[in-house]
Amino acid sequence: MLQYQIAITLLPGIGDINGKKLMEHCGGVEAVFTEKKQSLKKIPGIGDALVAAITNGRSEALARAEKEMLFIEKYKITSLFYTEDHYPHRLRNCIDSPMMLYFKGNCNLNQAKVLSIVGTRSATEYGRNCCKAIVEGFAGRDVLIASGLAQGIDTCAHKEALKNKLETVGVLGHGLDRLYPSENRALAEKMLESGGLVTDFMSETNPDRENFPRRNRIIAGMADATLVVEAAKKGGALITADIANSYNRDVFAVPGRIGDAYSEGCNYFIKINKAALVQSADDIKYIMKWKAEEPKTEGLQRKLFINLSPDEEAIIALLTETPELSIDSICYSMQTTMSRVATALLNMEFEGIIKRLPGKMYRLQ
Repeated sequence: MLQYQIAITLLPGIGDINGKKLMEHCGGVEAVFTEKKQSLKKIPGIGDALVAAITNGRSEALARAEKEMLFIEKYKITSLFYTEDHYPHRLRNCIDSPMMLYFKGNCNLNQAKVLSIVGTRSATEYGRNCCKAIVEGFAGRDVLIASGLAQGIDTCAHKEALKNKLETVGVLGHGLDRLYPSENRALAEKMLESGGLVTDFMSETNPDRENFPRRNRIIAGMADATLVVEAAKKGGALITADIANSYNRDVFAVPGRIGDAYSEGCNYFIKINKAALVQSADDIKYIMKWKAEEPKTEGLQRKLFINLSPDEEAIIALLTETPELSIDSICYSMQTTMSRVATALLNMEFEGIIKRLPGKMYRLQ
């Protein structure tokens, strides 16, 4: 069955909407691959060109699907077909929802409350502080934070979710055999423990520019609401917000100063009533009627004793001597690899020991 589920997404010229239509008229996903040409031609919206593409592309699609099944099995990836119970039910209700998703991680994508957070890759200190405060306001509540694992606001949202013991999911614009941007690899590995990574792209798919608008529909569709923290007048964040509006989902935006380029998109969406103005998590809880829930207290207290690794102790020693250092300077001083230092810095950031500053600089809290 899985082979056919993957293969139907590979039939040339079909797409998710026509793929679902084919399944409905043929009586199932396997029947799409056995149905005769004359029967396919009777399906509304499926003309001669598409029928030819389907019948000529079946064998190649099944062969590629078989290869993908080996990748899924080897790396313990969960396949989520749109007819299955564990597929994100909010997303299923969207007309253009992906027929197949690939998920790696440890969380429930159908959690009772799901909030997507998006924003500019060039986040300012103001944007990061707003994002941190809002995510922190959901600490202790069963809220899943979804974002795109991009630099800037996305990265801030994921990090703050983990820091506040919230599950968080990154929606990717490529296959699960790679990671973009590469500097978020350590963060992505942390997310697999309390959240995960999801995509509708198969392995061997590069993070090409045209993939990201496509993945934005998943960010918008899998959530109850979308929050835009900082966004210019044009960009992926506003595309996601527009898609959320088209799905009749709530959209929120954090206002910014007049003339601030990275708040221009947020202010515009508020002005034309495409987004509700919010300043805190309490605003979102009130509008979404999440406020009545009593917060959990378990796991909220900061650890009193922290067992530091040798790398973490070395970094503290360096930052004690020099108040602010770049990750490159830390690597040079420790004579070790970038990935090793990045992992240590990420752990310390989660523990509240250090603070990340603009320009990949770090200092002690």
